[in-house]
Amino acid sequence: MELNISKPIVFIDLETTGLNIAKDRIVEIAAIKIEPNGKRSELEQRINPEMPIPAESSSFHGITDKDVVDMPTFKTYASKLNQFINGCDFAGYNSNKFDIPLLAEEFMRAGFDFDMKNRKLVDVQNIFYRMEQRTLKAAYKFYCGKKLMNAHSALADIEATYEVLKAQIERYQGQDFEDLFCKISQPVVNDIKKLAEFSNFNKNADLAGQIIYNNNGEEVFNFGKYKGKSVSETFKSEPQYFDWIMKSDFPLYTKKIVQNIRLKNFNKE
Repeated sequence: MELNISKPIVFIDLETTGLNIAKDRIVEIAAIKIEPNGKRSELEQRINPEMPIPAESSSFHGITDKDVVDMPTFKTYASKLNQFINGCDFAGYNSNKFDIPLLAEEFMRAGFDFDMKNRKLVDVQNIFYRMEQRTLKAAYKFYCGKKLMNAHSALADIEATYEVLKAQIERYQGQDFEDLFCKISQPVVNDIKKLAEFSNFNKNADLAGQIIYNNNGEEVFNFGKYKGKSVSETFKSEPQYFDWIMKSDFPLYTKKIVQNIRLKNFNKE
């Protein structure tokens, strides 16, 4: 079975210096692009993060400082990568929470305006967790009947992710799902838009999930003392909170969304 897509989709996986989206850097990127006609292309590149790789991270993915010392920095590689992903939707494993937000940070640091407005995001992990609640290794065994070799190698992981998504569609197409409100649907279908909707737990306004949409489609905070409160209303009553966010260690893409919300409300006044 092939994916039913109307535009290219890129399956992406990152190995990094750590898990902090705002501070950590990419040390390896792997991607598989699937075209609507079924054509497939791959990209795999180690990146010099311009900072030491912590031993804890190296023990996880096996990449050390000496492995990347002669590799390109993200800034020098960004143009080539941007061409590869241009006009594509994204898919990955835990990609909505980690890989895509961190990738956006790297692009923005490199001077690229990383716009997600017209991209669909399919997170295979979220589909898997909602339907089976296991790990990638277990998912590969469960859905594909194979043992995942070279786990935590970026290309091996993303290859498994691609195969798991196709197997998920075959397994769950036509199967009922009951949500927290007892609404029954059949959400796992061969349609990227619907898969993206089902694999997102929150309706994020930014990539990191710091700002989300409530049931009325209004941007609200998803952290801190104003969690659940309207962003625009908070900025009106507590204008210093905007300044605090812009000066604090939030992801650049989150700051971009916050600026847009403030500017939108400023123009209404």
